[in-house]
Amino acid sequence: MKTRELSAPAVMAVGFRVPTSENTDLRTRDRVAQLLFESGAATAAELGSQLGLSPAAIRKHLDAMLAERLVEVRESRHHGPRGRGRPAKAFVLTAEAREGFPHFYDGIATAALRWIAEHGGPEAVGAFATAQVAPLEERCRAALAEAGDDPIARAEALAKALTAEGYAASSTAIASGGQLCQHHCPVAHVAAEFPQLCDAETAVISRLIGTHVQRLATIAHGDGVCTTHIPGPSRVTDTTATTVRTDK
Repeated sequence: MKTRELSAPAVMAVGFRVPTSENTDLRTRDRVAQLLFESGAATAAELGSQLGLSPAAIRKHLDAMLAERLVEVRESRHHGPRGRGRPAKAFVLTAEAREGFPHFYDGIATAALRWIAEHGGPEAVGAFATAQVAPLEERCRAALAEAGDDPIARAEALAKALTAEGYAASSTAIASGGQLCQHHCPVAHVAAEFPQLCDAETAVISRLIGTHVQRLATIAHGDGVCTTHIPGPSRVTDTTATTVRTDK
């Protein structure tokens, strides 16, 4: 198995950090993780050779990463006649460890939406956005089943439902009604170019709350939080006339 040696800038660019109290160990385990990320799997001997570490040293790092569930062991695939002894064990990154590396989903999603816009126009992008948030709407609707009809109470329940979906949402009562704040947006970078995603989400919030809502700020447009205004219940003004007698 061949893996390429990484320069220090390339390793630092990844941004992967294995929890450890030793800076030297941290840098070494960063490099181990990077090599495994690129190669898919590698034996201790292959990793030690790439990093210039002795078998004892590389195993110390691998044992620590195994304990932290950052790597797991698999039997190394062997091509050709197998020699004597036990088959070599290969190390691979766990799914949790892979989350520490950058993803390129935003770029793929943006490219896909550009293609949809080019071939189907803005309406096709809007239809796609609506279809994407439909499952989210159904899950949140189920969570709001016992929230009642009050828009502010429904906003509070919706905030909890959205938090469970990863939006880190909160609801606050204000003089004019309430505010629903989302501190995380999983599609912020894509929505910056395609506001139809925000529009579809706002429409979902409006339907779930049961009243017209207004977006005041969005992460996609550079704001720190997505903020939606929820109007409070209409107040009924007492218009009963009072007759005052003046014929005394």
